[in-house]
Amino acid sequence: MLTNKTVVLGITGSIAAYKAAELASRLTKAGAAVETVMTEAAQRFITPLTLRFLTHRPVACDMWAPPENFSITHVSLAQAADVLVVAPATANIIAKMAHGLADDLLSSIVLATKAPVIVAPAMNCNMYENPITQGNLSCLKERGFIIVEPAVGHLACNDIGKGRLADVDDIVAAINTILGRTDDLLGRKVVITAGGTREMIDPVRFLGNRSSGKMGYALAEAARDRGADVTLISSAQLEPPQGISVTKVENAHQMLEEVKQAVRDADVLVMAAAVADFRPKLTSQNKIKKDAPELSMELERTPDILSEVEGDFLRIGFAAETENLLQNAKKKLADKRLDLIVANDVTTHGSGFGADTNKVTLISRDGEERDLPLTSKRAVADKVWDCVAEFPHKPTHPLTSFQD
Repeated sequence: MLTNKTVVLGITGSIAAYKAAELASRLTKAGAAVETVMTEAAQRFITPLTLRFLTHRPVACDMWAPPENFSITHVSLAQAADVLVVAPATANIIAKMAHGLADDLLSSIVLATKAPVIVAPAMNCNMYENPITQGNLSCLKERGFIIVEPAVGHLACNDIGKGRLADVDDIVAAINTILGRTDDLLGRKVVITAGGTREMIDPVRFLGNRSSGKMGYALAEAARDRGADVTLISSAQLEPPQGISVTKVENAHQMLEEVKQAVRDADVLVMAAAVADFRPKLTSQNKIKKDAPELSMELERTPDILSEVEGDFLRIGFAAETENLLQNAKKKLADKRLDLIVANDVTTHGSGFGADTNKVTLISRDGEERDLPLTSKRAVADKVWDCVAEFPHKPTHPLTSFQD
């Protein structure tokens, strides 16, 4: 996604400037051309030489340095940028951007660029919460700037509050969202389930499975990056993806109720969650003691979400199997009236629960099969959305073909 993209990274005078080195390194390793711009204050916290080594490119620091190749630096960088990222962004640079000041190289580039601008504030919590700073951030949001909210925690000044630079993962996610957007799902509302449900035995024990939820989260992030309005219903213990509405659930019944609400105006439902098939018929209100002579348990079936949810939307399911993969997946496709099923042999190396890769076969309702090589879960997600993108907002016919 970042390959052959130009990211202009603006670093300002915050103690969090050292984290910009990690951000620059991550973006460079992902294939981006990172053009670093440092304010005079930023250079008091981290040296330009560090960024030059990490990005393998010169670092722009001086508004008045002789331009290379007869190009004006702030104009050439502004034009070259696919995205401009200011991280960390101090209260000072935020005020400059909000009021259109251009008294140094970075603020001039911000004013001259037509690329999207991502701002990651970092400052003392009182400075961040000051109505002036909040007003400036609101002004930037109204003008289309993307704000990656700071985190709450222990600050360099020993205060505790909101003002820490957002995690590098969150900033990278925001960049990927901007650069990965194709808009072929723009206007579509998609509902995705993720994770393995837990059916309680007693207050401390449950019946569950080994699903991590990574596939569902990859689907959610890929749909978001393609312009969809995403609702993620999750029982996974993962950090919420940026820019996605997440509803947390624990058991199959809770997931069913949330799905029923979410799909009322949905275009697509993707059931990537590993919903427990059975639950204890009776749940103990107290912890069952280890020294009990024996334990027997009567189980009952949990609700079948795909079978119970009705609506005019595209229906996509997953089949995690350990044997007879295609046979079992095709049966599920027919029984649950799906448009597409993603068949996954969880015994395959690199394709089991918790892995970052998957080896799957996509099967359409008309029986066409497409076997994908072992690849990242994000790549699998994009293949699924490639199929969905061919459909109108309210599909009235089954998925019939795949396109490369």
